[in-house]
This record gives sequence, structure tokens and C-alpha cells, in this order.
Amino acid sequence: MERKRESIAVIGAGSWGTALALVLADNKHDVKLWGHNLEQINEMNTFHTNKKYLPDIQLPEGIIGYSSLEEALSGVDTIILAVPTKAIREVIGKINAIRTEPLTIVTVSKGIEPDTLLRISEMIEEEMQAHLLKSVVVLSGPSHAEEVSLRHPTTVTVSSENMEEAGKIQDLFINHNFRVYTNPDIVGVEIGGALKNIIALAAGITDGLGYGDNAKAALITRGLAEIARLGMKMGASPLTFSGLTGIGDLIVTCTSVHSRNWRAGNLLGKGHNLQEVLDNMGMVVEGVRTTKAAKQLAKKYDVNMPITDVLYDVLFNNVNAIDAVDLLMARGKKHEMEDLTNVLDDALNVENTDNH
Repeated sequence: MERKRESIAVIGAGSWGTALALVLADNKHDVKLWGHNLEQINEMNTFHTNKKYLPDIQLPEGIIGYSSLEEALSGVDTIILAVPTKAIREVIGKINAIRTEPLTIVTVSKGIEPDTLLRISEMIEEEMQAHLLKSVVVLSGPSHAEEVSLRHPTTVTVSSENMEEAGKIQDLFINHNFRVYTNPDIVGVEIGGALKNIIALAAGITDGLGYGDNAKAALITRGLAEIARLGMKMGASPLTFSGLTGIGDLIVTCTSVHSRNWRAGNLLGKGHNLQEVLDNMGMVVEGVRTTKAAKQLAKKYDVNMPITDVLYDVLFNNVNAIDAVDLLMARGKKHEMEDLTNVLDDALNVENTDNH
């Protein structure tokens, strides 16, 4: 397909930001990849590699590294924001101080801010000066950076309150290896992408305990029900959770060694404490922070989230992982269809309210 060549800034030179920069460079765009580590930026510009995050991957020459945020933002109308959730506000503050023209911001991180309980798109809208923000677009789905950088087939979703802008971002990224769908349900897309990290932590714990595939299948299935219950209460469409940013992202994150949340959970299951795990990972484990936010959301919306509850106790209340699994297994009897019925009832209630 023919496409207009654009200059795009990717803010965050970790594994995911670098992999997405590669996709954009493959599509013949000029990519300005910003990172705060000068040595890493020099490596990318000299050797066209980013060995810390994507070893053995040769980067296209269309990717130029920048350590100056001002230089990276110069001459671009679209930025890909690929920094951890906890860094969003700081980075947006710096952009506010530099930028004079409006931007479309594509957020590719997955998380929810504790205490404020804001999704990432809401954090950006709150923090960014209104006259500098053209639109916020969310890109999410089952996509490990390691596989994207190898140009393995990958499918993701983009969503926005401005679907015309979402369509433009779809066109920027889509190619033979990287297929992009659109979905207008930005709440569901962000909730699915964030909460699947909680279930992935739990799945890693069961694997670390040696409990096998039966336990993991149960966690994924019940985890999806848990995510959908909360998402529906927050206004998401139940159909979103059967799609790429729901069950798709949940499967890939709970079953792959590429998943840092699964790896962190696996270490917890093998007896390491949380601080040891975080020190060992060397990268942000978004599921830890999101577990705090999800527990607060469950209380706010009066939603039953047993997996989140026991994982919170493992992470922050020193509950033993084996005891946590026992707590889940010892819960009172329920009918499996009860959750599905409740979700569908909620969906119908929302539809009926909208029609009046």
C-alpha cells in the first residue's frame, strides 16, 4: 500500500518502543527514537542495535536515536508514548514545556494509575495542556516486542474517542507483518490491556509452584471473567473482552516466557520476595502497580475480584503463594454461568438506559 512518509517520534527506547520504531521504519517513515541513556542512543546510531532490550536485532537505518527530547519532538505531529505508567506525567510535563503545536499522542503502555484510578489516556488528557493535544490514541493487543522485532505475524488494536485519528494511526503501522484493527471501545481496550498483567502475574505464580496447565487454564478463564466484570461496570463493551485486547492479550501474557509479568510471577512462585523479583527483572513490571489500582477499582465499583484480592495479599501483605492458591480453591460454591449472566445483564441494562 502507498502511504505518506512522515516523521514520527517514539518516546521510550525500551523493548516495546524500539520494536514499534522498527515497524514504522519498515513502513518507510522517519523515526526519531528518544531515550534518556546517552550510551544506548549512541549505540543505536553507531551500530543500529539496542542490545540491552532486543539483542541480535539489527535496526533499520530509518531509526535515529535522540537523547534530547526537544530535538526528538521537532518537526513531528505524532508521538508514540512508550514509557512506563509511572513516568507518564513526568514525560508529558516535559512535552508541555517544549511543544508549541498540537500533537497526536499514541499510548502503547498498559496500566492504571493507583489512587487516581485513571487509565493512561485519561492521565495524558489530564496532564497535557489542552491546546497542545490533538488526540489520544491507544494501541494495544497481544504483542511481544521480541516477536514484533523479528517481524513475526502480530495483530493489535487501536482505539480513540476520535476514530478518524485512530484510522490514521492504523495506516501508519499496518503492514504485512503487523496487522492493525480499530475498536471504538477505548475503555475496554485499556482495561483489558492493563488488567491482563494481574492475571499473568498469577499465572506465573502457579507455574512457579509447579501446578501445571490445569491451574493456568482456570486462571485465564476466571481471570477473563474478573476483567469483564470490572470493565463492564466502567462502561466497556463485553465484546471487547472476547477480542485482541481481551482474551488475545490475556493468553499471550499468561503463557509466554517473553512476558515480564509472567516471569515476575514465576519467581514469586519459586519463593522469592517482591523486592528480589523487581531487582532481578531490571524492567518495569506493570502488573504490580496495576494490582493496587485494580483492588481500589474493585472497591469503588463494588466488583468481586478474587484473583486480584489474593494477588494483592501476596505482593503487599506477605501472604505465601501456596496459601493464596488455597484461598482461591476454598471459595464458596458458585454456578459457572453466574458471572456470564451478570455481565450480560449489565450490558442489557446499559443498552436499555442508552435507548431511553
